[in-house]
Amino acid sequence: MASNSENTSQKLQIYSTSNSGVSPFWREKYEKDAKKYWDIFYKRHQDKFFKDRHYLDKEWGQYFTGTDIKSVLEIGCGAGNTIFPLVASYPDIFFHACDFSPRAVELVKNHKDYTESRVNAFVCDLTSDDLTKEVPPSSVDIVTMIFVLSAVSPEKMAIVLQNIKRVLKPSGYVLLRDYATGDLAQERFTCKDQMISENFYVRGDGTRAFYFSNDFLTSLFKDNGFNVEELGLCCKQVENRARELVMNRRWIQAVFQLSHNSSVPLSEEAVNKECLLHEENGQPRVKEHTSKDLLNNFEVDMSEGLAAEMFEMPSGGNEVIGIELRDQNFKISVLSKEYQHTCTSTGLMLWESARMMASVLAGNPAIVEGKRVLELGCGCGGICSMVAAGSADLVVATDGDAKALELLAENVAFNLGPSSLPKLVVKQLVWGNTEHVEAIQNISPAGFEVIIGTDVTYIAEAILPLFATARALISSNRKDGEVVKPALILCHVLRRVDEPSILSAASQFGFSLVDKWPTRISSNPSQSIIGPWFLGDDCEVQIPNTALNIMYFHAS
Repeated sequence: MASNSENTSQKLQIYSTSNSGVSPFWREKYEKDAKKYWDIFYKRHQDKFFKDRHYLDKEWGQYFTGTDIKSVLEIGCGAGNTIFPLVASYPDIFFHACDFSPRAVELVKNHKDYTESRVNAFVCDLTSDDLTKEVPPSSVDIVTMIFVLSAVSPEKMAIVLQNIKRVLKPSGYVLLRDYATGDLAQERFTCKDQMISENFYVRGDGTRAFYFSNDFLTSLFKDNGFNVEELGLCCKQVENRARELVMNRRWIQAVFQLSHNSSVPLSEEAVNKECLLHEENGQPRVKEHTSKDLLNNFEVDMSEGLAAEMFEMPSGGNEVIGIELRDQNFKISVLSKEYQHTCTSTGLMLWESARMMASVLAGNPAIVEGKRVLELGCGCGGICSMVAAGSADLVVATDGDAKALELLAENVAFNLGPSSLPKLVVKQLVWGNTEHVEAIQNISPAGFEVIIGTDVTYIAEAILPLFATARALISSNRKDGEVVKPALILCHVLRRVDEPSILSAASQFGFSLVDKWPTRISSNPSQSIIGPWFLGDDCEVQIPNTALNIMYFHAS
């Protein structure tokens, strides 16, 4: 029956790859928890992610020299990669340094060169806190903003600039370097479902990044009372040979001056500055470099090894979950929670339904004892399959996602002993895919007496292929002359697909619902199949979510 749906089901993508962007719920959460995500970032990376910015002298040295320069404010100081090179170069300047990550500010205060006589470090969220509570009004000569404005929601950037204006002297400067449109990181994000709004994306760790065009940045500062003194687009190709990565980095470098007259044109010096973004027939173009030495003089802020994490999921992005089920202890490696929210594969985490069904199987081994068991969509955890392997004759754990299967194989090898490991087979199975179905049939030609699926009913388009696949792989009603009732057991929280839709699809492929939980099919407790699973002194089923349901089907 699976072959009848082959033409359509092979195109079915169970794991969403839409480019519809981040949902409103997550947009609000990223905004509300921005401080938390950056705090986790600095907990993980400490001061190792960004390089110390020794290029500031070369690029902007003229702004720091002179007897009139007394005070500098670093916005988004991070671990101090900007502040401390400046502290060493300019002994007569006092530096304020703020960040809305308490952990980042603590890193600055713990730096070997930190002294309160030279640096005032404090926590401040420029979208909501008043800078003048820490920095006297109109007292700062220079504000530095190095890869910080991009972390702010575009709709709140004006608030940040107005906050900065309160502490800047009337002719004070803002020195800015930040991400530019067309940077490799932005190109990678456009292939994923990580767009919050135009040119604004969320990374895998929950931190956000905006990519500036020169028009957007110019308008933003002019609208908030700044003149453009310098504005340039810098480009550099960074090669990381160890990771075999070539990264085309693009960033905007600019200088703005506070003024009541925002219509002052760019200076001749600014227009002639190397690496500037020029306008030609209304279209931007990059001035090309012919000298390799000149190109290499432009420094990239990020550590090249760690920069790869901006583009791909970090190799160390997993966490281990400990699960105790009766006399069994499992350690399951899953995708770390800080990366789950942007991962399009639902199979890289452990769902509550799998926890409960594994607990049911641990407390009721007779469900699978001596039987052939198939788990559909088990994800990387495979906890139900591993529990079943203790008493079943054969267990085949399947999922359609290759990354989930890789992690599943590791979890199985780590957790199962020599008596259970040979009985568990890990196999790829995209529902409705004829080749995959036939490969599973070759493992167990007589079919499977128990098929289990936990949280596999949340996508409407996947329901028919799910039941078609289960029908093709479930066993007949006979075993050595004995009439048996092969079972399909689904455990889930009802989400986008309601129960009538599930039952309708099940009926099309010859499955009838004979029991469910927590409600019952029959009012007679003695006729319940599922009810006894939760009874008895030895049965301690863990129910992590009261919204969970179990549906028990027989195949006709």
